[in-house]
Amino acid sequence: MQDKVLKILDYVCDSAEPLKVDTELLDSGLLDSLAMIELFNELEDVGINLQPTMMDRESFRTPAAISTEIERFLEL
Repeated sequence: MQDKVLKILDYVCDSAEPLKVDTELLDSGLLDSLAMIELFNELEDVGINLQPTMMDRESFRTPAAISTEIERFLEL
């Protein structure tokens, strides 16, 4: 799951360098409100239908945290 999330985040965050699992997304400004919307759209395109209200702010801090939340959601 982490590889898929990293690939999506590389696309939506338009980062100059490839993101790592521990890259700080929020404080760095890489994951802004537009990128967040695009993230959810891209996840939906691959069959993961999360709603932003299902996750708290900490869940978006790093790609690893996002992956963990997605895996938790998929187990429900």
